Amino acid sequence: MTLLPENDRPRAEKAFLGVERSVSGRIWLARPCDSRQALAIAQTHDLPDILGRVLAARGVLIDEVPDYLNPTLRRLIPPPALVRDLEKGAERLARAVREGEDVGVIGDYDVDGTSATAMLVEFLQTAGINPRVHIPHRIEEGYGPSKAAVDAFAETGVRLLLTLDCGAMAHDVLAHAAARGLETIVVDHHQMGTALPPAHAVINPNRADDDSGLGHLCAAGLTFLLVALTARLLEKEGHWQTLGRMAPDPLQWLDLVALATVCDVVPLKGLNRAYVRQGLRVMAKRARKGLAALADCARLQHAPDVHALGFVLGPRINAAGRIGHAHLALQLLTTRRQDEAQSLSFQLERLNRERQELEAAIVEEAVIQAEKSLSESGRRHPLVVAGADWHPGVIGLVAARLKERFALPAVAFSIDDQGQATGSARSVEGVDIGRAVASAVAEGILERGGGHAMAAGMACAAERIADFRAFLDQALSADLAQLPEQPPLFVDGALTAGAASADLVRLLDSAGPYGAGNPRPVFVLPAHRVEWTDVVGERHVRCTLRAADGTRLKAIAFRAVGTPLGDALLNADHRPMHVAGRLALDGWNGANAAQLLITDAAPVG
Repeated sequence: MTLLPENDRPRAEKAFLGVERSVSGRIWLARPCDSRQALAIAQTHDLPDILGRVLAARGVLIDEVPDYLNPTLRRLIPPPALVRDLEKGAERLARAVREGEDVGVIGDYDVDGTSATAMLVEFLQTAGINPRVHIPHRIEEGYGPSKAAVDAFAETGVRLLLTLDCGAMAHDVLAHAAARGLETIVVDHHQMGTALPPAHAVINPNRADDDSGLGHLCAAGLTFLLVALTARLLEKEGHWQTLGRMAPDPLQWLDLVALATVCDVVPLKGLNRAYVRQGLRVMAKRARKGLAALADCARLQHAPDVHALGFVLGPRINAAGRIGHAHLALQLLTTRRQDEAQSLSFQLERLNRERQELEAAIVEEAVIQAEKSLSESGRRHPLVVAGADWHPGVIGLVAARLKERFALPAVAFSIDDQGQATGSARSVEGVDIGRAVASAVAEGILERGGGHAMAAGMACAAERIADFRAFLDQALSADLAQLPEQPPLFVDGALTAGAASADLVRLLDSAGPYGAGNPRPVFVLPAHRVEWTDVVGERHVRCTLRAADGTRLKAIAFRAVGTPLGDALLNADHRPMHVAGRLALDGWNGANAAQLLITDAAPVG
């Protein structure tokens, strides 16, 4: 096995293996790494050199290595006072439990929102409270709390309202709640302005006056802190003894926190790494009947990992909120009945297939629009596409597919029969789409909108889409001019098929979990012959890579059919290629060997 030496010169001067333009149009670059730091990490902690380089390339310092390789909640959970309003919110929630108040919960309809809601509901039920729960319908109600939902709660006697994964910008609605006699605890992680909504507590590390440095936590991660602190306060006050039961162990909800953390694509650093690492262990015990049944329904043949959470379980749970109702997902996450878990899993599986079909049809139309726009302009620009019959529940996925395909910011609009357009945006690194959307709202082009650097949502009259397209083009032109046509592929090293063993995969996994903010290592198999290519599923290309010494490695490129990468692999005809990808274990039919998940390829020479 060989690894790249430290590259101190400008990146463009030294492409890895000389690949300045791969079949996907990308330059391959060595991931920046201080070789001396890597060596010091390996020697100080008695680690293999390859692991030392992986850690150093991800910015891990020598004294941080033990916590990084073994992240624990004990060391990483912050003191409650560090997070603004966390103690205030926990004290209010504990009082509601002690006094038997009616509690209402409004959660978002995505995985993060439903996971946070499931956690809070289970905790309150354990504490003797049966809360009233409302999850908005994505199409009929839209995102966040509404005055109608508040009124419904007020009329049933609710006096304490919690909003999970929403509410940080719901000033008018929370003012209405206060007028109806409800106190509110907001648990949110979305960007917000300097003005706080009128609530008893606003638990959001992204508020301007919060210095905790925990803005990377998702809503479920914050809800866990609230639940754990509230449980502790109730224990000090003797509440659990009054109920004749032991205080609940908050660790039981880490499976939900891990699921939400991965699916909300928040950075896997610090506390999030502990959440996911330990949450996966909880999930492997299969105590949550709904998740176990969903894994079985999806034919997941191994204990869930980060990939399974993000690409197998997460999409099925999200399908409920996209084209059905997220209450199905909440039921799945909280059911204690095996028969109900299986029934709900089948329903989510059916909705997910329907979602995939809708998405594929709309993406095809959106790609045609995008290609036409790029061809007519003759230059790169933000993509804005729209369709009158596009299902609003999948436009975020459509925007994401456009971003992936063209390496450009993308916005997809669904236009209803009243002439109103609902849009969703996804951006690329270095281009802040949330700021541009906020500016368009301020200019009166969009009726409403918000988000963050990489994603945003919006709404406007259909006739203003052209105005928004022109505005976005101008607002993002300077940022786009600084970006390459395709983002570079950062490579951690080179190895042969023979070196790509299951033991190496396990060694690399010790530096996981990998995901947003902690990319899985990418390796190149240089000059390997591509053999036995075929198409599996609908769009995946499978092949075998053979080294010069005859050793072989199975490989697969997901969703590659019809792309330059898929075409290159299918037409390789046993010719050698440089093939880049991420190593993983192949658990198919009980196998326990390494395989390469192909990311890119390039011709030799």
